[in-house]
Amino acid sequence: MARPSMLLATGALAVAVVGCAPVDDPATTAAAAPTSSTACTKDQLQLVNAGKLTIGTDKPAFEPWFKEDDPSNGQGFESAVAFAVAGELGFDRTEVQWNTVKFDAAFAPGDKQFDFDINQVSITPDRAKAVDFSKGYYTVKQAIVAVEGSEFAGATTLAALKDAKIGVQVGTTSLDAVKNVIQPADEPNVYNEQIDAVNALKNEQVDALVVDLPTAFYVTAAQVENSKIVGQFSSTGGTPEEFGLVMEKGSPLKTCVDKAVDALKSKGELAKIEQEWLGSAAGAPELQ
Repeated sequence: MARPSMLLATGALAVAVVGCAPVDDPATTAAAAPTSSTACTKDQLQLVNAGKLTIGTDKPAFEPWFKEDDPSNGQGFESAVAFAVAGELGFDRTEVQWNTVKFDAAFAPGDKQFDFDINQVSITPDRAKAVDFSKGYYTVKQAIVAVEGSEFAGATTLAALKDAKIGVQVGTTSLDAVKNVIQPADEPNVYNEQIDAVNALKNEQVDALVVDLPTAFYVTAAQVENSKIVGQFSSTGGTPEEFGLVMEKGSPLKTCVDKAVDALKSKGELAKIEQEWLGSAAGAPELQ
């Protein structure tokens, strides 16, 4: 289940930012190289609370990002990512403290009461003016939603969707993915508002809806009864939308957090976590 505030994190449901892939900006990645005195060892990190890594996220903390509304249990995609980053920084589970931070407050200007925040926050140039972002820990994928038992609900490949009438919102990366990746036989039904595309699926005016995966979890949990995620797929072209860990502007931790994310990527740990919590087990199989 997802929450409306989470949808703002992905830009999926708000009209102004729905499905828009962010543009590369040096502000999202720039950081000073660490000196020997600022090496990424636990006892040398500048922390909000001495001896503890303080991580922020919103409450309620919804699935599949967290489980049982408890970020501290290590269950769910973002809880698992947060603890993996903590481990790379040298912290064990007992040394991690969770603080409740409202979504919008995480990337608002000003001092922060967390070392980093994890809450499905997309990296954008505008947000990066007020906060620092880590390197992306998740590249947002597209997803297909259909009503259980309908003609295309059991599709296991993208090719199986060629004859589907697809609903999608105008001006989104989802629309680009429909045209460039799925390439249906008929032109998709394109709607000015996301809710209109959702209602078209409810009213059987389209066979399937294409949205980003975080939105798909929300659609199936809260908007369209008896709907399911048929599958997820990677879009091609353009700059991908990514979630980043949020830090206070000028955070001395940025370089070390980036190193931790890079290490988890290179070891394949992020991919494993994604597959476990956002893949087939979460009801979102990968479509090729």
